[in-house]
Amino acid sequence: MNLVSIAVCVRNGLDWIDGCLESLVNQTHSPIEIILVDDGSTDGGQDKVKEWGEHELVTAISQEPIGLSAGRMAALNAAKGDWFAITDIDVRPELDWIQRMLEASQSREGEDVVAVTGRTVFGRSDDVISRIRSVEIEAKYRSRPRRTKLANGPCSMFNREKLLSIGGFDPSWYHAEDMEVSLKLIQDGGTIVYTQDAVVNHVPETGLKRFLQKRKRDARAHVRIHRRYKGVRHDFIGSSWIVLWMIPLMFLGSFGAYLYVNNLLSYDEVNADALYYSLSREVLLIQILPLFWLISFIRSHLPKRGISAIFVLMSWSLVLWQGILLGYCDALLRRKGH
Repeated sequence: MNLVSIAVCVRNGLDWIDGCLESLVNQTHSPIEIILVDDGSTDGGQDKVKEWGEHELVTAISQEPIGLSAGRMAALNAAKGDWFAITDIDVRPELDWIQRMLEASQSREGEDVVAVTGRTVFGRSDDVISRIRSVEIEAKYRSRPRRTKLANGPCSMFNREKLLSIGGFDPSWYHAEDMEVSLKLIQDGGTIVYTQDAVVNHVPETGLKRFLQKRKRDARAHVRIHRRYKGVRHDFIGSSWIVLWMIPLMFLGSFGAYLYVNNLLSYDEVNADALYYSLSREVLLIQILPLFWLISFIRSHLPKRGISAIFVLMSWSLVLWQGILLGYCDALLRRKGH
């Protein structure tokens, strides 16, 4: 039986530690080793990590608050397993999570399977944030192919030797370390396999501030990904591009509507002819992109009813643009992993 090393990092997630670790120590697959990394917690989590370090399956590591990539790299250096699995402290893996990923690691037609990724199910609370996040992630996984480009951070397993051969996780990376190592492994000739049977359950993601901070962080890091790996077609983007263009295309559509109304007011009488001729060439050209966006938005799974849902989506669009600008500033200044 393959020894599987499981790495989980925590910073100020005291309330989540027990739930995650209980799911891991009770995995149906054996043997496993669990490497729990505390990334400079200040909420009492350090003591909880030390307490779990006394468990026979758990090795505890403490480090300064230097980031998730550094924590995963520390765990990788300490790991002994043939496979190196990663998850997040705010998820609860199903008890057969490791077993299902190992079953999916069997190659087909000579594939060099270097990683297996499972499915993350986001819980729902009674707020619009958790509903948006749950529906969005569910839609992403629904259309995911077996051979994929991303081994997601909360629910993946890597061939440890292959991961070490590409340098593992770079501590200088700001974020999206799972996407970066995935693309490196694929460039090296490996195959990443997705299985819907290996499930981890994410606690409901609530709170507008936290949600927007994460989306801005994602956008900032993805600038680096797209700059470094040009021409790669990602298969896990989902509806983010619809949200990204929401604010600029709504402004453009509003400007087109303003021009149309101005044209209409220039007529002495509002009749069918006035309504028709007010649609000048300029108005039609301006409205083309907003119309295509509106069709995509209506067809998407994103929530469309209620002022709170629209406000969240517009805020999301705004922070995506902020993250993109920060990403290009990082590139110009050669920081955050650029």
